Amino acid sequence: MKLIQFFITLFLFLILVPHPLIAVESPSPINELDDLSDQALQMTKAGRYEEAKHLLVYFSEEFASLSAQQSFSMDELRILTISHNLALESINQSSLALEQKVNAVTKFRLVMDALNSQHQPLWVEMEDPIMEAFNGVKVAAENGNVDEYQTTLNVFLSKYNIIQPSIKLDIPVERAQSLDARITYLDHYRQDVLEGEQTMSELTALETDLQKLFENMTEDEADPSLWWVIISTGSIIVSTLSYVGWRKYKGQGEMKKSERQKN
Repeated sequence: MKLIQFFITLFLFLILVPHPLIAVESPSPINELDDLSDQALQMTKAGRYEEAKHLLVYFSEEFASLSAQQSFSMDELRILTISHNLALESINQSSLALEQKVNAVTKFRLVMDALNSQHQPLWVEMEDPIMEAFNGVKVAAENGNVDEYQTTLNVFLSKYNIIQPSIKLDIPVERAQSLDARITYLDHYRQDVLEGEQTMSELTALETDLQKLFENMTEDEADPSLWWVIISTGSIIVSTLSYVGWRKYKGQGEMKKSERQKN
């Protein structure tokens, strides 16, 4: 019984402990850059703009060294450079509100994560606020409320703008362009869309595209090394339980045999 408890405890330990404890590795240069982008975001959220600025400048210097050793595509370099520059510019503009600064640095943070992440990227976590904002747009359109439609559409566009560069790094170019085209149409032809007969069909089509976008990024994205731990540890437990069961069965058989011999 103690042996069973031991292997069950071992299984739970391997599953529940943070992954770095299972296999401790020294961080790679790109992981360190990912950490720098996260630190810059945390400093920005805390209103510590000078520290955030130093981190962003240091990131630029370190990335220049990394790009000389590791190859990036032209699109990756362009998207990262633009998002980094916008983040730095927002930090330097004292007139910008905290929310605007946070949004700009968050956009950069998500781009860096998309470049580094091997599994589900961070921008997928924006699904709830983005779909909630889009639902507000649909409700306003259904009610024919012009002012509410304009306001909710602005909120949605603001949130989508945060993840747009990251999306381009994770999905095929054609899908990204198709999604951008639908959103641009809603933005540029606001009044026409609201008054047109095809309003709801356009919104429904965009809603479907957004749902597929997030669903496709969350399917089968678990870390394969974690599944290996689950499978291998599960096999150990099954083997142990089978062995203990066999011992118990054998012991009961021997006990019955001994009783028959006594009789």
